[in-house]
Amino acid sequence: MFGKLKQHKFLFEELVKRDFKKKYKRTVLGMGWSMLSPLLMLLVMKLVFEQFFGRTVNHYTTYLFCGLLTFNWFSESTGSGMRSLFGNAGIFTKVNVPKYLFLFSVNIQVLINFALTLIVFFIFCAIDQVPFTWRFLCLVYPIMTLLLFNVGIGMVLSALFIFFRDIDYLWSVALQLIMYGSAIFYTVGNFTPKLQFVFSLNPVYRHIAYIREIVLAGSIPSLGTHLTLLGFALAAFLAGAYMYKHYNTKFLYYV
Repeated sequence: MFGKLKQHKFLFEELVKRDFKKKYKRTVLGMGWSMLSPLLMLLVMKLVFEQFFGRTVNHYTTYLFCGLLTFNWFSESTGSGMRSLFGNAGIFTKVNVPKYLFLFSVNIQVLINFALTLIVFFIFCAIDQVPFTWRFLCLVYPIMTLLLFNVGIGMVLSALFIFFRDIDYLWSVALQLIMYGSAIFYTVGNFTPKLQFVFSLNPVYRHIAYIREIVLAGSIPSLGTHLTLLGFALAAFLAGAYMYKHYNTKFLYYV
């Protein structure tokens, strides 16, 4: 896979540039929307939920931002990834190129957007007087595992989207369920142990919880948490790689 990426380096770079330009084409603020959009959502959710949950959570703005930052990245990455293969059918039906290039390029573009929002997040942490420690360097780990997880889920969804267009609507519903099950604006401490276990099965929530533990609690999660995130990432990526390998020749007949 990495050998083919190197072989098609020029195409990959052009795809990333194209996706980035297409996202902000004919917009006044351009890249500014990458930072403004989550800030507007943060403002709305803060106004709505702070009276209910903000009184019992220290640094509630940062707590809320951790959840939104992570979920928005997951949502945008998987949603764009789902359409990446079908949207580039005009290329791979005429030229023999690795089909995962299109998905990877989309994820790089979304990763850049995430990085821009992450800068704003750190500014908010400073405004909210969250102490910065060396443990913030550990945020690299959940970012890497979530990137791998997003790519894997995107590969699965993009393969399914070729055969079943209904996946687009089903995934929209699934994203709503995942969002409300990720404890973005509330805490899970008051739930029963059984429900807390159900939350732990949600990979997005586990990544959010990891980031909150680093940023707000100032502690490093356990080894079990690290292994769990890695397990989620590898399982998703291997599932996606299998679907691309298994259905590689069939894609041409359904686009």
